[in-house]
Amino acid sequence: MWRGRWRTAGGALVRVVLVWAVSTLTMLALAGILPDFRLQAGDGDTLTQIGLTAAWGAGAFGLLSALVWPVLVRALLLVPALVLGLLVFFLNGSLLLIALSLIPAGRGEVAPDTAVVVAAVMSAVASATSTALAVRDDEAYRRRLYRLADRRRRRQRGAGAPGADSAPGLVFLQLDGVGYETLRRASADGLMPTVAGWLDGGHRLASWRTDWSSQTGASQLGILHGSTFDVPAFRWYEKDTGEVVVCNRPTSAAELQRRAVARTADGGLLTLDGASRGNLFSGGADQLALVLSVSARRGRANRSRAGYFAYFSDPANAVRTALSFVAEVAREIGQSVRARIRGDRPRVARGGLYPLIRAFATVVERDVVVSAVIGDMLAGRAAVYADLVAYDEVAHHSGPHGRDAGQVLARLDRSLALIARVAEHAPRAYRIVLLSDHGQSPGETFLGRYGLTLKDLVRAACGLPVPRRAGRTRSGAEARAAVLAALHRPVEEGEEAHPRRGSDPVVLASGNLGLISFPDVPGRASRARIERTHPALLATLANHPGVGFVLVDGVVLGPGGAVARLDVPGEAEELLAPFGPGAAAAVRRTDTFPHVADVMVNSACDPRTGEVHAFEEQIGSHGGLGGEQGHAFLMWPAELSDPAGELVGAEAVHGVLRRWLREADGPQVPVNHRTDTHAATRAPGPDAEPRPGPDAEPRPAPDAEPRPAPQAGAPVPLEADPGAEENPRPWRAPGGTFPSAGHPVPDETR
Repeated sequence: MWRGRWRTAGGALVRVVLVWAVSTLTMLALAGILPDFRLQAGDGDTLTQIGLTAAWGAGAFGLLSALVWPVLVRALLLVPALVLGLLVFFLNGSLLLIALSLIPAGRGEVAPDTAVVVAAVMSAVASATSTALAVRDDEAYRRRLYRLADRRRRRQRGAGAPGADSAPGLVFLQLDGVGYETLRRASADGLMPTVAGWLDGGHRLASWRTDWSSQTGASQLGILHGSTFDVPAFRWYEKDTGEVVVCNRPTSAAELQRRAVARTADGGLLTLDGASRGNLFSGGADQLALVLSVSARRGRANRSRAGYFAYFSDPANAVRTALSFVAEVAREIGQSVRARIRGDRPRVARGGLYPLIRAFATVVERDVVVSAVIGDMLAGRAAVYADLVAYDEVAHHSGPHGRDAGQVLARLDRSLALIARVAEHAPRAYRIVLLSDHGQSPGETFLGRYGLTLKDLVRAACGLPVPRRAGRTRSGAEARAAVLAALHRPVEEGEEAHPRRGSDPVVLASGNLGLISFPDVPGRASRARIERTHPALLATLANHPGVGFVLVDGVVLGPGGAVARLDVPGEAEELLAPFGPGAAAAVRRTDTFPHVADVMVNSACDPRTGEVHAFEEQIGSHGGLGGEQGHAFLMWPAELSDPAGELVGAEAVHGVLRRWLREADGPQVPVNHRTDTHAATRAPGPDAEPRPGPDAEPRPAPDAEPRPAPQAGAPVPLEADPGAEENPRPWRAPGGTFPSAGHPVPDETR
């Protein structure tokens, strides 16, 4: 608390000094331009004496303006507005004459008419400087939002808007990539005083365990839409369509959301009076801003970028964010240079456009999302879910435990404090829930440690030519996709999205999880076929020091010839013990997915340090098993009920959030009246079976209407196969595109 007060006081002092310095320079410039304005004695002064005289005069004028003007305004309240406007110039000039008379030795002298001009110019410059400095001040920003809140309440008074006696609303704030232990350390070390204050005040904190695919696409789909089924990684190849699904590509996000809605038979967590801000998926919300799954829409149905336009239409917001953006770019360049000078290891390249991408994630997207959340609270919406991606982006390139990432956590904490203070002025009470979608595990990249990429290793083991110089695997961080979506540019096109069919394997990376698919093999390739076609591949992968284990055709292969069948109790648990509790169950569940890759490769993990080797260019990674990446957090106020038992999987978190919405008398899901054009989404009745857990057997949506047979040449819809656990996925004709990519995604707004 005292640290925050000292920081506020120090910031105010810096602003006063800067305004004083600018006013001094302005006075010096005017003294050199105007003939009737003098800042030196009759016999002449040195430049130092003239500068001190200007500083004295500017300080006296500023102090008199601060002390005398409030009194004069109160005394002149009865003066007509026109007369008062003329008096302002006269009184301002009078204050300048008084300030100059206070300068020792009579060095300041100005004609009365010139004093009016000098005072007006100095007041305008001081006001502009103060405004430019205040736009980055959270307290000034908060006071401005309070005024907007008062205006909003006056407009909504009597219009049936939520009032103080309404049921409390819920604000879910996702701190992307912040693991359970990272949050605990940051709050204990003073980096996040707001979070520490909430914990001291009664908030409760728990860890929850992700699936094998520990990344935002799977976790947020499960949290918002209640299903992570058939999401094996951040990116994967689907033989049905010949396309690569990437969670942060708009068309892929729209298709994944459609599949989840069809599978669960409800629209999502935020269906009634909800708002989705900065997320990959909408959650069924009516109010959307910066939502990737709708950014591929054309025309009026695309409202994902509306948040940018609404935010930057305010000049004060534009100035505030622009200054912070420039400062963040300079900060990243400075931190990168210092890391090179110090010889920090591990380290990845941080040049090119990365400083701009980082500034977008840590400044632009943060400011727009926070502003949208504040607007939702002032509007009295019942449920808001927002994703803040700043930490995740910086941790990928600077490491999750470094000073750079710690500074981002401190700035995120100030955003949380701002949201909490604005909530005090909202038309209804709000309960703020913090959570994350995954953690991050540190470690040198696979390329940096072993000098080749996973793709190079696979091609060499298959007897295919390998380039002499190892190429870099593009990072799959969410910030890059957000930038491209804001610019309405495609995330990935060409061969990356549509690999050429043939015998060459398709190798993809998702953090420290690798996926290998053989496009020319129908369905999922068996272990026997892979060993017959590429006899050295599986042994090469399993025995490589940078690989922890390999999954192929229901069998886990480890180093030294270790083999564990998933259908034999205890075998996989023993082999995967170094990857933490629940690792075998997560692998076993992923093995049942219809679109699991032919070969799944998880990097090695040091059980002492939790370090892994990302197959992408990231020294802080997530997406597989090992270390802190699989341990996210959930933090809630004491007014809400505690989760029952250990939370395993994002689907379990979805169930908890739904229960809290019911406790707050907020949005009720599933929806009992919505119909989707792709699949019926009728809510199950009161006697319906409970939602399947993370490891439950997949089943079709209850009471779902049968899908009509596709016409010849039409794209084949891809959805979960009810018998996926018992039978391998069927082979479907190649070609076509995602069902939802060929036409606009159904608008989920009411």
